[in-house]
Amino acid sequence: MNGLLSLEQALDLLDSQLPLPEGNHIECLNLTHAQHRILAEDVISPINVPSFDNSAMDGYAVRLADLKNSLTLSVAGKSFAGQPFEQEWPAQSVVRIMTGAMIPAGTDAVVMQEEVTINPDGTVSFKALPKANSNIRRIGEDVKQGEVILKKGAKLTALSLPLLASLGIEQVKVFPRLKVAILSTGDELVPVGQPLQTGQIYDTNRFAVKLMLEKLDCEILDFGILPDDEAQFEQTFLAAQTQADLVITSGGVSVGEADFTKTVLEKIGQINFWKLAIKPGKPFAFGKLPQAWFCGLPGNPVSALVTFYQLVQPIIKKLQGHTDWKKPQKITALTTTDLKKAPGRLDFQRGFYSVNEQGQTVVQSVGFQGSHMFSAFVASNCFIVLERERGNVSAGETVTIEPFSDLLG
Repeated sequence: MNGLLSLEQALDLLDSQLPLPEGNHIECLNLTHAQHRILAEDVISPINVPSFDNSAMDGYAVRLADLKNSLTLSVAGKSFAGQPFEQEWPAQSVVRIMTGAMIPAGTDAVVMQEEVTINPDGTVSFKALPKANSNIRRIGEDVKQGEVILKKGAKLTALSLPLLASLGIEQVKVFPRLKVAILSTGDELVPVGQPLQTGQIYDTNRFAVKLMLEKLDCEILDFGILPDDEAQFEQTFLAAQTQADLVITSGGVSVGEADFTKTVLEKIGQINFWKLAIKPGKPFAFGKLPQAWFCGLPGNPVSALVTFYQLVQPIIKKLQGHTDWKKPQKITALTTTDLKKAPGRLDFQRGFYSVNEQGQTVVQSVGFQGSHMFSAFVASNCFIVLERERGNVSAGETVTIEPFSDLLG
């Protein structure tokens, strides 16, 4: 296994070579069209939230000095949301107040309506002195004016966009959507929906990559299937890289596969053909074409998906400018099944994890782990990640798992 590149080494090389998007390519979008986009600048709050002191409860606004004289007070008026109490507030009285309503000047606390007694004469009796500031939402308590709310590189979501709307922000500056060209190579490939001839297989890799790119909010340029023809391959590659920020291919990156693939890529760009110490997914190509970055995935379906998930996904996030994305989560689990493994490569086996009656996280293999067996993914919800030099694993041993993110959900 000498000469194999570890996953960590590959990720470090990718990160060191890839640039963040430039600031001169920025779009200004209305919030209604900005979901899933990446912020191109910090967002600073133009206002305080709340913008005024308001009540957290339905109840009564009180001054502690009044209550020290008597726990039974008259009601001077009412304060509703959008209709504040603006009259003179006499001594020895309270103000009826609703949730979200502006606190009258001089209020020390709000007492919940369930904690008072309303007397027949309309006065209100309190059981005890409340604590100062009880049930009052102070100005700027949630968000302070001038505070950085979202940082450059954050992804705009169904959670963050309403926050911006609550601040009165109508538009945001975002990076353009990443343009990704995809294509498959090989005479044996047939588009889904056409009948198979002898020796042919369906082109599922390009379909799977397209689905994942859609979830990553990329603009997809589909260049279809390329036959094993060097001239057409070069022509298509040159066309794809002039229209896209990233070109992704499937197949043709293993040793002995279509020699012209390597020849053409090296002719028109600077491509590194890596042998990775991971399983599945040993062959992987990465580099730069004249006007676009390039990733070459293995031809086996499982290998293509694993390398996309582990390597291409962080490439896309970096090129998008998405600096706050979370890397795959790793947790510890007990395996309930034996796991076959030979030392030498980091192994991403497909598994199904759950929590047992004792509260332990347990995982089991979903069966065959061949790089051509895609059906196992459907029964899986995680990768069982077995260390590079680890051998066979027995049931009851501790392993590391990576629950699938929504990219595979």
